[in-house]
Amino acid sequence: MTELRLGVIGGGQLARMMTPPAINLGINIKVLAEAEGSSAALATTQVGDYNQLSVVREFAKTVDVITFDHEHVPLAVLEALEAEGVSVQPPSKALAFAQNKLSMRKRLGALGMPMPDWAEIQDAATLSAFIEAHDGVAILKTPIGGYDGKGVRVVRSAEDAADWLANLANFGGSLLAEEKVDFVRELAQLSARRPSGEFLAWPLVETQQENGVCSVVLAPAPEVSKATLDTTAEIAKAVAEGLGVTGVLSVEMFEARDGRILINELAMRPHNSGHFSIEGSVTSQFEQHIRAVLDLPLGSTQPHAKHAVMVNLLGVDDKNDFIQAYGSALAAHPEAKVHTYGKSARAGRKMGHVTVIGDSAAHALAEAKGAAAVLLRG
Repeated sequence: MTELRLGVIGGGQLARMMTPPAINLGINIKVLAEAEGSSAALATTQVGDYNQLSVVREFAKTVDVITFDHEHVPLAVLEALEAEGVSVQPPSKALAFAQNKLSMRKRLGALGMPMPDWAEIQDAATLSAFIEAHDGVAILKTPIGGYDGKGVRVVRSAEDAADWLANLANFGGSLLAEEKVDFVRELAQLSARRPSGEFLAWPLVETQQENGVCSVVLAPAPEVSKATLDTTAEIAKAVAEGLGVTGVLSVEMFEARDGRILINELAMRPHNSGHFSIEGSVTSQFEQHIRAVLDLPLGSTQPHAKHAVMVNLLGVDDKNDFIQAYGSALAAHPEAKVHTYGKSARAGRKMGHVTVIGDSAAHALAEAKGAAAVLLRG
């Protein structure tokens, strides 16, 4: 039997967490990492600059399919590979919308997808008019380069964005203004799609944020109507098919106070909102992503238990890497499954996560938070 070879660009924790299921499936996984000592160093790792076509081209020669730990590889590099016959999953035509939030909004609008009101901003007058039309406040985003709360501001006047407006060339020539949605909570719909078309979704989850970074995920999202479940699953399928996404897709959404379900962000790769699936689902998002990009049959997304709770381990300083607290945390919380990312400590950094599954959502949340607290205290 010829061994399947998967290449992952990016050496972060997502590539790291793809490694165990790849081994289990007998797939040769290789990683093109940005630097030595990356999170994904557990896999066969090559260090190189993913911005350089020559580097990525040589890496591609050693694998059958290219996929990603992040969405930042230049489209020109990917388009050149595709023109040479390399299988890139998700393809460049889909990643174009993940790399540019303005392009994403325009494409989702053409597909009739539900979104917050938005506008392309290229000058102070247009921004002022948008703010005035939306009760004196707006969310302003840089279309490229933003993540985990970066590249996002709440603005109440054009002066609040004077520095961005003065440097539009750094953001692709425009900014993205959106209505500030009065939402009840944030939701995420995780799904996966194969190049040949098979599509499956996981149960809808609720995500809770801390300083713009996901801190807790509740799976399934509590107290959700059947209408909302139907809507979110339909949205995920329409987005995946309409944008040509392959592999795992996370559609982050607002449940607005007025009842609307609105698309906030997209991620075309395994995502923080789906980490619960490692223990919580028959098929984890990492195994499913591998299956999908290799165009293998997808696995069941059914839950292992009634509830799964994931709590992120966000760094508190530049010293505590959790190692010294492992014993205490595991002894006090034996139901908790701890995942660390092999990263150096830094305040606010995603250093790992804890998952607990069970019949009681309250118990799972308490156990996960308890284990996280022990680890964070060191």
